[in-house]
Amino acid sequence: MLKDIKSSYFIQMIFVYINEKQKLKLIKYNKRLQKTLNLSIIDYKLFTGKYIIYGENGIGKEYYGENELLIFEGEFLNGVRNGKGKEYRDNGKIYFEGEYFNGKELNGIRYDNNDNIIYEVNNDINGKGKEYYWNGQLKFKGEYLNGKRNGKGKEYTGTLIFEGEYKNNLKWNGKGYIISNIIKYELKDGKGYIKEYHWYNSNLEFECEYLNGQRNGKGKEYYDNKLRFEGEYLNGQRNGKGIEYGFGGDIVYEGEYSNGKKMEKEKNIMVMMVH
Repeated sequence: MLKDIKSSYFIQMIFVYINEKQKLKLIKYNKRLQKTLNLSIIDYKLFTGKYIIYGENGIGKEYYGENELLIFEGEFLNGVRNGKGKEYRDNGKIYFEGEYFNGKELNGIRYDNNDNIIYEVNNDINGKGKEYYWNGQLKFKGEYLNGKRNGKGKEYTGTLIFEGEYKNNLKWNGKGYIISNIIKYELKDGKGYIKEYHWYNSNLEFECEYLNGQRNGKGKEYYDNKLRFEGEYLNGQRNGKGIEYGFGGDIVYEGEYSNGKKMEKEKNIMVMMVH
């Protein structure tokens, strides 16, 4: 045990000339060294000196796999990530940088594989945060509760497209815009008739009745300014009667939908059972 070792200086001198991966291997796999130092794996985790590799308490690092890839470095409390830290991808690039609480991301920035910011995490109660598109462009900024959009916020696709209040990630009260800040719709208590536009070319993509902050009722979907679908929605998905159109405007499907899926196969099965 560490308490049986007279001087921590003795430990430091043993490891001072070798790199951290070698230290980890020595402690993990060299039983003779463990016996000589009277030092177990658990003892090594508890050692909070300069040369710690995996931290039970204090600064530490985590590795993964046979190649012992560095996946995390930062602060630990009782063997769990608590405090400041950095999480890495397999290629060595930073995935997340910020603060942890009980092993979970609390506040910080998440990056994509090209080092673009894709999300600014803020899981504090009633905290403020930001979200980004894959190219680093701002997507949302506002208030969160339990990691979800709750409270005041603004949504962007290059320009402002919505501002108001959110409830459990759903638009609840506010105004929607298209270019030049022209108001295109309003929501009140999750109700209204909403229109959504493409983030790049501002073409109309969707219009539908909203209830409880989701698509509920009759609606239409567009692609490249052409009608692609018209029908009924329930809780955000296609449900009920609907018509799907091809690129040339011809009907490619007309029938029932359930939870966003066509009921065509189910009907065919019923026909086969009857025969």
